[in-house]
Amino acid sequence: MSGAERPEAPAGGLRKRAVGERDPRDLERPGLPEPLPIAVYDNHTHLEIEDGIDTLDPLESLDLAERSGVRGVVQVGTDLATSRWSAQLAASDPRVLAAVALHPNEAPKLFAQGKLSAHLSEISRLAAEPRVRAVGETGLDFFRTGEDGRDAQIEAFETHIDIAKANGIALQIHDRDAHDEVVEILSRVGAPERTVFHCFSGDVRLARICNEHGWYMSFSGTSTFKNAVPLREALQIARPELVLVETDAPFLTPEPLRGRPNAPYIMPHTVRRMAATLEEPLDDVCRRLVANTERVYGSWADEAAPDTSNARASRDARDTHEGVTA
Repeated sequence: MSGAERPEAPAGGLRKRAVGERDPRDLERPGLPEPLPIAVYDNHTHLEIEDGIDTLDPLESLDLAERSGVRGVVQVGTDLATSRWSAQLAASDPRVLAAVALHPNEAPKLFAQGKLSAHLSEISRLAAEPRVRAVGETGLDFFRTGEDGRDAQIEAFETHIDIAKANGIALQIHDRDAHDEVVEILSRVGAPERTVFHCFSGDVRLARICNEHGWYMSFSGTSTFKNAVPLREALQIARPELVLVETDAPFLTPEPLRGRPNAPYIMPHTVRRMAATLEEPLDDVCRRLVANTERVYGSWADEAAPDTSNARASRDARDTHEGVTA
């Protein structure tokens, strides 16, 4: 145990993963996999969401992760409550850094309620905290949001990009059925220096675009699925220095555990499959993933992002809103 105190749960408590009335999955929590020889980082997880029969306290999840060879995580917010909680957890546990944002599917709902601007201002305030190292997950999702919600998603995405650049921290992108539009916005507005395609879902074409622009590609358990040949082809041509790994837990559990509850400690299955796909020694892949992740987010041991010069220069231009509530 790290000795960290358990932070208060997000508003409404820890969240249970939404499932159908009859969940056909095996909800038993998987056992601990063989630990990785060199500990890596999970650069995108949601510890506030519980799943399965035997649910894990966030700190228990981090303890298990350490035992399996996952030295730290980036805990990711999707609304104000989870973004605030993510920042709080990162401030209380040295194994955690935080990302804060409004998920793209939240933007149309907030816009309809007249709250989008106020919530974005609060995200801007949170982004200035020292152990918040990314703005995310933000982006575009045209799978769940129709034409009538796209303008709000685009407005929110562009504002999140500005917040990341103003604070000199990374951007974590949620991109679902919107590859071309995401690339167009990044090219037009100007991407932050460290831009990550979370749960990379593209093919060789998108990987080549990321290679050209120096955008990072984060591979999740989906890259282990039998039908994910395009993802593995993208991994094979991705510039090695641009490759990251994540769980997106509790979602996207890798093979051979697909469908069961996911958590950061399950990461070794994905990393081993990545090494096999790349036909490289596992130790070499682990070392590179560590170096790449620390290049994006800085050291978990440090209290500040790797380069905050842009943030310091723009602090006076940051929002001055107070008392913003969900």
